Formats: sequence, structure tokens, C-alpha cells
Amino acid sequence: MNEELTLSVEKLVYGGDGLGHADGNTVFVPFVLPGEQIRAGIKAKKKKVVWAELLEVTQSAKERQSARCPHFGKCGGCHYQHIPVSEQIRLKKEIFRETLSRLGGIRWEGEIIEHSAEPFAYRNRAQWAVRDAKPRAIGYFLPESSVILPIDECPVLSPRLAEAFGQLQELTRSVQLPVGVTEIEAFTDSDDDKIALNVAFEKFPKPPAELAAIFRNAMPHLESLLLLDQKTDRFDLTGPGFLFHQAGGFRYRVSHLSFFQVNRFLIEDLLETVTAGAKGSLALDMYAGVGFFTLPLGKTFERVIAVDANLSATRDLYANANEVNQSVTTFNEHAEVFLKKTDEKPDFIVLDPPRAGLGAEAAALLAKLGAPEIAYLSCDPSTLARDLAILTGSTKKEGKAAASDAPRYEISETHFFDLFPQTFHIETLVRLRKAP
Repeated sequence: MNEELTLSVEKLVYGGDGLGHADGNTVFVPFVLPGEQIRAGIKAKKKKVVWAELLEVTQSAKERQSARCPHFGKCGGCHYQHIPVSEQIRLKKEIFRETLSRLGGIRWEGEIIEHSAEPFAYRNRAQWAVRDAKPRAIGYFLPESSVILPIDECPVLSPRLAEAFGQLQELTRSVQLPVGVTEIEAFTDSDDDKIALNVAFEKFPKPPAELAAIFRNAMPHLESLLLLDQKTDRFDLTGPGFLFHQAGGFRYRVSHLSFFQVNRFLIEDLLETVTAGAKGSLALDMYAGVGFFTLPLGKTFERVIAVDANLSATRDLYANANEVNQSVTTFNEHAEVFLKKTDEKPDFIVLDPPRAGLGAEAAALLAKLGAPEIAYLSCDPSTLARDLAILTGSTKKEGKAAASDAPRYEISETHFFDLFPQTFHIETLVRLRKAP
């Protein structure tokens, strides 16, 4: 489609696009600001909804700034570098309130407490795709595309991660990267010193020891390397298999296939805020991962139960708890499976689910536990709104899942953590207390 539209941007919506209207259509366009007048080219249309690309900003918002990264607007990693960080935060809070209201029927007029830090060089983990065309290069996928954009720099990476990227890019462009590599994931420790790599191959082109030597010779700070042969589903590990992160006086072992918080500047603040004031007989840590919240809860509760479906993370949690002589009851299973069978009555529940959220069934089962307080850490306001609708009883859209005999909750406090500056992603902590 080559059709062009002229429109005014009305607001930003979750996902990074601006929303406007033209010729009776609702139009979504990236890399804009509210109030701007723009020209946009239609990319796709479905009924009265149009997805377009930005062609020209004919009247800029006063907040618009130049992007720091030369790849911004082409690379699919960042969405808001044209917006000052303070304005990014304000807009994200607006989007959060609007999403809760529109999807969850929840109007939160109270304060949203802000937590922010350095807006660049914050990521301690990144994934890069390998372009096998000539010349070979590594980079990120173009937005909504399988096309890989080679890049030369990425300012959101930590210094050590940026250095690792440069070493891998040089390895690739000098034709020394082994053939068959499809994806590389890298992460650093809390000192931003040591590097761990996960490298996926279509098929190992030579013995793993020879492949490992290539990466280790190119990367002096490479501590642990996990290679995957996707054809045979074979893993090969050289090194300890994990890195360490320090937070809240604890040392966390994080293995290659485990998750840890990505923003290295806000880890301590996040840990302290989620667990602040929590104490009692029993805490339930759902989606516990390597025990990020489990260990501090173990200092203020008589018992802690930790649940996570990731076996690697559960093994790390067990090792991390043993290191500080904590006895934690762990369940390596999905949330729904645990919640269906448990008869525990926790005093406090921590929720830190993936973007998919709890889901209707798990939310309804969780409400029936009747915990006096819940701390829900969310990375997607859309799924958060759906889950809160069930927990607060604001809607019966989920039918039987929202059981009328389950306790209802009310929001007592909300926090916004700017864990992903320059992107549309929204991380929020919602504290819930059981309604009287």
C-alpha cells in the first residue's frame, strides 16, 4: 500500500505507537508524540484500523528530541528515544492508568510512586540475531519482521555487554564466527565484569571444544559458555554454568537458562520496595525464579514457599537458599498446578509473572487463598488489568473464574519502575490488601 494519511496524534498507547484518526479510520503510528501533526504511509489495514509508518513530522511537539542511537527508528529495540526520559515516565503512567480503566474497569486516581535511574547503559542481558547473508553480521530484528538489522552500537547495554557485542560483531564480520550460529544471548554479573553466553547453532559445524575456543579467544571476560545444537537438541557447557548477582546483602547464582532482573541500576530498589514491611508466619513467592524475593522474605517470615516452573531457576533458588542456610519449600511447577492443590494460608504473596500474567484461572484460585496482602509486580499493564479485575471483583467478564465467594482485594499502593527506559515496556508494582 502506498496511500498516505495526514493526521494529528492524539495519544500514545501501550505497544509504542501513537493513536490518531484519519478518513474515518483509527490509525497507529510509531515514533511520534501527542499533539504532533504527521504524514504517515499505510502499511496494513483491517476494517477501520490502520497501521502506518511515519513519513514526516510536519509539526513537532515541543518535547521532541534527537535520538542518541543512530539506529533508532529502524532497529526494533527502542521506541521512545525521541522523548525525554521525564516525559517518557509521565506518558507511561498515563498509559498505565488508561489501561487499568479500559481493560480492568479499575480507576486508580492515587499516586503512582516513581522509581528511575540512568536511562542508558542499564541492560545486563541482551539477545542478538545472526544475519547469515553476506556480509555476515549480528543485530536486532526489524519491527514486526524476520529481517535482521546489523548494528554498530546499542547505548542501552551495560559497558561490559557493549564490549562483548563489539567483540562478537568483529568476530562475525571477520568471518571467524562459526557457521550455523542463529542467535546469541549474553548476560553479565552484578559487577558488570564477567560475561556468560548462550549460543544457538542450527547444527554444530565442529566439535564443541573447538567452537568454545573461538569464543574464549575473542572474549577475555567470558566466564561461562553454553552451546546449543538445535538439530540434536544437545547442550555443551564450558565454565561454571552460572554468574553471581549481589542484591540486598544476598548473593544469587543465576544459571544460563534462569531469569534475573535486567536493569542493573534498579535491582536493589526493586527488592527493597517489594518486600518492605512484609513479615509473618508464611510468605508465598509465586514465579520465584532464582529466589530474588524469596531470600529476603526468609529473614522476616517463619516459612517461605517458592513456586516456579523453570527447573533451572528452581535449582538456582535451592542453591541460593542453601548458601544462607535458609530452609525454603520449593515447587517446580506451574502456578495453576500449585494453586489447585495447596491448602496453605499465606500472610503475604509476591507475584512476579511473565508478560502473560496470572490468567483467569490462577487469579481466581489465588484470591481464594485469602492472603491479607499481595504484592503484584507486572511487566504488562494489559494482563495486569485483566488479573486485577478478578482480584478486585471489578468485573465478571471472566465468568466462572471470578468466583463470587472468593475474597476481594483493593489497591493500596502503586509504584512505577522505569526498568526499560527508551522502550514502551511498563513495570509496575501494585500492592493489594484484602477488602474489609
